[in-house]
Formats: sequence, structure tokens, C-alpha cells
Amino acid sequence: MRTLHFGLRVADLERSLAFYIAVGYEVIGSVPETAFGSLTMLKLPGDDFVSLELVHDPARSELEPGTRLNHFVIKVESMDAAIAELAARGVVAEPPGSPDDSMDFQTSWLTDPDGNRIELVQWPPGHADGLTAADWPE
Repeated sequence: MRTLHFGLRVADLERSLAFYIAVGYEVIGSVPETAFGSLTMLKLPGDDFVSLELVHDPARSELEPGTRLNHFVIKVESMDAAIAELAARGVVAEPPGSPDDSMDFQTSWLTDPDGNRIELVQWPPGHADGLTAADWPE
């Protein structure tokens, strides 16, 4: 098994699309009317598959706490380059920090228009693309 994508409920589809496109996502397709609302499928340029689904129900312009998610994570090759590119697109990222006080392992945070938190991660050289059991040695 593997995670394919997750659905993120948004209050204003156009505002959210503008934000996620500025982050770097591409729109792949949409499903206009479902029991959840309209679904817009997004992926990052280097991905083969959809990784984010924006779920929008015009009848729910206010999002209740607990109906979205805590955060999701995007891997970047260079934190400095990613933050500069985002800034050029009008997306503000928090200053980067390092969970282990190194220059190789850095994280930063973005907040989308609905208050959803996005963590950017620059892994140290040789680290897998994602978290594995090796990140929690016994």
C-alpha cells in the first residue's frame, strides 16, 4: 500500500487554487459535483500522480475547526531556493530552522488562505525522499 493523495477542504476554491498554483502545484483535472462538493486534483511537477485534492462545497464558506487536517509536508531540494521561488510568486514562508541544528536538515512553514499549515522539508544528503524506520533507530 501507499498513500495516493489527501482531500483538503477549502472555503474559496479560486483563492485556494491561486495559492497552490503559486506554491508550484498543477491542476490535473476536476470532478464538478460529488457528495463532498467539487474536487480539483493537483500534483507537483515532479510527481507522476495527483497528491492533493481540493474539496470545495459552496454551501460551506466557513470551515469548522477539525474539518480540515493538521498539516502536510512537501520535500524541497534546497530550502533557500524554494523560499526565494515562493517569495517571487507572492507566497510567504516562515524563516527556516533546523530540527537538529544542522544546515543540511531544514524546515519551514507556509499557511494557505484557509489556515492549513504546510511544512517544507530539506533532507540532509543521503536521506530517503520520505520518513522511514531509519528515522527512528531503536
